[in-house]
Amino acid sequence: MKRDAYILIVIVLIFLAAAVSALAIGTVPISPWQLGDPRYKAILFVRFARIVTAIIAGAGLSALGAVLQSLLRNPLAEPYLLGASSGASLGAVLVIISGLSQVFLPVGGSIGALFSAIIVYMIAKRRGSIPTQSLILSGVIMSIALSSIIVFLISVAGNDALHNIMWWLWGSLEVYDLNLIGIIGGIVAAGILVMSCFSQDLNAISLGEESAIHLGVNVELVKRILFGVGSLIAGSLVALCGMIGFVGLIVPHIARSLVGPDHRRLMPASAILGATFMIVCDLISRVAFSPFEIPVGVITALVGTPIFIVVLKRSQKARI
Repeated sequence: MKRDAYILIVIVLIFLAAAVSALAIGTVPISPWQLGDPRYKAILFVRFARIVTAIIAGAGLSALGAVLQSLLRNPLAEPYLLGASSGASLGAVLVIISGLSQVFLPVGGSIGALFSAIIVYMIAKRRGSIPTQSLILSGVIMSIALSSIIVFLISVAGNDALHNIMWWLWGSLEVYDLNLIGIIGGIVAAGILVMSCFSQDLNAISLGEESAIHLGVNVELVKRILFGVGSLIAGSLVALCGMIGFVGLIVPHIARSLVGPDHRRLMPASAILGATFMIVCDLISRVAFSPFEIPVGVITALVGTPIFIVVLKRSQKARI
């Protein structure tokens, strides 16, 4: 068995251990042999829903981050770079301020993400092609513009709405609607499957667009498809659980250091590692300051920053 296969098996085992630990550990500890006890049914349902949400968010953000880093040939590329997340945030913030039910959050987020993605695409498009640098700049500009609108809305919002907005913008896995989780999970799973179909094309594009064209890759078509799928994934996840940073940035680098740059291995490794990372961060957010809970985005940032620094330093040493 090859080394990469062993690494993938270890990654899966760590993921399973993290999931079981997240079920058992909490304000009310539950031993593994009590997981089937009906007395803990309500607690296990809440924890199970959070674990599934963490898996969806972590896998989607990490797989998308791996794709964007190769597609844009930018190691700092991450799922929120193209502006779809800011559009989704604005849509969700408008739902919260208007006092509508939480059920409408995904609707508002999806509409906002779609609006932002279309605007970014129109700004970046030039003579039928999408230059990478123009796309990045357009996404950054759109994010700044929409973020300023969000800050304005927060400034004029009431105290209750302000609390909900700030909590949501930092990410929350408190999603207990299994229908909603199933819908977003289906969208993310389908998106990852579509992106996986372009693994060979991504391998070629990571070498350079000119090299990919010589190898027979329709680079512009691949860009359009993957950017569209990526915007859908990012917008759906923001609508589901808010803004959760660092996951789509650091996890692909860790996966790449473990299994290499081949997207046939990189994407599944990134997805599983991302899911594991999110489960662990959510567990920390629940128990570190119990009975208080910290937004999971705060934990991913605090844990992700030193990890990213270590990965960056190692990559710098490897280049010397």
